[in-house]
Amino acid sequence: MNKTDYDRALYYTHRSQWDNLLILMVRTEDQFLAKKIEQFLHAYNFEKDYAVIEKRLYSLLRYIDHANEAAGDDYLETAVTGSI
Repeated sequence: MNKTDYDRALYYTHRSQWDNLLILMVRTEDQFLAKKIEQFLHAYNFEKDYAVIEKRLYSLLRYIDHANEAAGDDYLETAVTGSI
């Protein structure tokens, strides 16, 4: 996993930089992240019901949080095993 992808996704979402978020969606190797970004951007651009947009946004943010934690755990395991 590339932790910088999750940090960028969070930053772009926070700053409402949808063009950069779209570019990240295409370039990331994490297919789940790409799908969550796609669902959010589609809802943001075409959905009239704000509840759906909010649901997609929270889904994206929850995934970013989960993936960041998992990537952090992988980093810690590598650091600990590499130093022994």
